[in-house]
Order: sequence, then C-alpha cells, then structure tokens
Amino acid sequence: MIVVALGGGWIVQEFASKDPILAISNLNTYNLLFLMLGILLHWRPRSFLSAVTKAVPATAGVLIQFPLYGGIATMIVGAKGFGDHTVADQIAHAFVSLTTAGTFPVAMGIYSAVLGFFIPSGGGKWIIEAPYVMQAANDLKVHLGWAVQVYNTAEALPNLINPFWMLPLLGVLGLKARDVVGFTFLQLLVHLPVVLFLLWLFAPTLPYHPPVIPQ
Repeated sequence: MIVVALGGGWIVQEFASKDPILAISNLNTYNLLFLMLGILLHWRPRSFLSAVTKAVPATAGVLIQFPLYGGIATMIVGAKGFGDHTVADQIAHAFVSLTTAGTFPVAMGIYSAVLGFFIPSGGGKWIIEAPYVMQAANDLKVHLGWAVQVYNTAEALPNLINPFWMLPLLGVLGLKARDVVGFTFLQLLVHLPVVLFLLWLFAPTLPYHPPVIPQ
C-alpha cells in the first residue's frame, strides 16, 4: 500500500500538472498506472507476484523490478542532498576527492559496477553520470577516452547477474533467471578482479589530452 500511495501520488500530480491526454500518452505514466492498479486490486504482494508470474513466467521479475529501477534513477538525478546539489553530484564530488590519477580507473570501475546493480541501463546511466565522470577524469588528468571505456567495461559486469540480456533466451527456452544465474554469478566472481586489474594496468599507457573547446 505504501508503494501504491507513492506511485498514485505521482500519477495524480502528473495529471494535475499536464493535459490528461498528454499525461496518459506518456508510456511511463501508462505503465505505472496499470502497475499500481494491479497491485491495488490484488491487495497482497504474494497474490500480485503470483498472478504476474503465471501470466509471464519468463519476464515477471523484470516487469516488476524495472519500474522501481527507473524510480531509483530519477531520485539519484533529481533528489537534493546537502546544499543545492543532487545526490549524483555529491557522489561525483566525493569520488573525485578520494581518488588520484592512479587509483581513478579502479575506483571508477567499482563505482560503475555497483551502480549497475541498481540501474541496469548502460545508456541511461551514462546520460546521468557522464558530466560528473568526465569532469572527474579531466580534473585528475586521466585520458578521457579511457575514462569512458573504464565506465563502460565495468558497467557491463553486473549484466552477468541482472537478467535483462537473458530475456530472449529465457523466453525461447522456457527457463527462469534462477536456472542460469548461478553460472553467470560465478563468471562475475572470476571476471571482476581481472577486468579491474586490466583497467588499472592500461590506464598509464594513455597520455592525457585536454578537451578541445571550439572557438
């Protein structure tokens, strides 16, 4: 009911601040409206989860979790922390203050991988974090192209246990994520230290070049 109250409040605000036709035409609003109605009509979490699992067994977890991921992403970008800075801005500033040019690749890799668990969307996450990540790399005199590669490579690691890429495979074979995630989690344990080591090893081989500002 807390989830329904929060989601319903946002929906009411959305319709109050916009033309109803414009509000409902937004696919996010449309999906959230039906998701909240489904939760409300089932009344109990177990009933709702059972119904979704029965309807779409291969993708039930993703359909329920990804709207919550979207909410997390919005809070990271829009929520204000101390002062007038967003949560993402504060994280980035703290990140810069705690790293050096030598430790930046490893720290950035860990940061990107951890955030990837909560926001499993490389493109969406990059749009959110790119200004701060690139500013940090520029301040620390780290090769900017390599900073992008560090972020992108480490961000792919959580995909081994986030089932987004598995959806076609699960649907075709009639499997559930738990049937394969044990194997992919083992791959994560093996690849994580290897990837972080290589990101650190190759970083010093690329000299820093300041960004070119058009005249």
